Amino acid sequence: MEVVLVFPGDGPGPGEPLYQLVEVADRLLAPGGCPWDRAQTHESLKKYLLEEAYEVLDAIDAGSDDLLREELGDLILQPVMHAQMKKRAGRFNIDDVANAIVLKLVRRHPHVFADASAENPEEVLANWDRIKKGEKGEERSILAGVPKGMASLLRAHEISKRAARAGFEWPDTEAVFDKLREEESELREALAAGDSEHIESEVGDLLFTAVNIARWAGVEPEEALRKMLNRFTERFMNMETHAAKPLRELSAGEWDDLWEAAKGR
Repeated sequence: MEVVLVFPGDGPGPGEPLYQLVEVADRLLAPGGCPWDRAQTHESLKKYLLEEAYEVLDAIDAGSDDLLREELGDLILQPVMHAQMKKRAGRFNIDDVANAIVLKLVRRHPHVFADASAENPEEVLANWDRIKKGEKGEERSILAGVPKGMASLLRAHEISKRAARAGFEWPDTEAVFDKLREEESELREALAAGDSEHIESEVGDLLFTAVNIARWAGVEPEEALRKMLNRFTERFMNMETHAAKPLRELSAGEWDDLWEAAKGR
């Protein structure tokens, strides 16, 4: 079946593919458009925004330009849909969204668009924090604005970075490892006491300290864990394929042998 894009009026030209996407989204949401799209709400679309973002990450890991181009398109569709839904409600449109981010980027990069100076990433972040506080018209915590709905590992890393920029920091890496050993000891005590609420609290402290070690090492903890889980999944599935009997029937030694063989493959 041949698909022909037909737009009302003059419509977007062939050199304006982003506006073609906007027009397509608008057609889907319009009366007589797609019943599924018209039934969606901002709340119902939230899971698709996350799903598409993670599929972009997978495409980056795969190293495929074709796959990345496709997944970026799926991701771009999500903010376009949200903006067009607001347009139909008479609130704002995609141009308002784009204009707001352009103004914000220019305002927060005076070292590029004005006469300010920033010689390194640290100075850029310091300027960014100062300008952001000034925009709000009041003194705000440096931790304000970190989304509570963010994945916990990502949120922990962002909170850790912002606290460090404010001066809440260990003197060196060894001090962070000392804190890790302290949290491990406290977790062992909580486990021995059998207090589930205390155990949960100490596990959280241990994880947050591990996040800080990652930050000191210049590693994104969310990315590190995601890649580790990918490796684990591939190796475990390889074990399932090569095991001579069901995995639950393997001895500890057989588990180790299979795991090492899977790592080698």
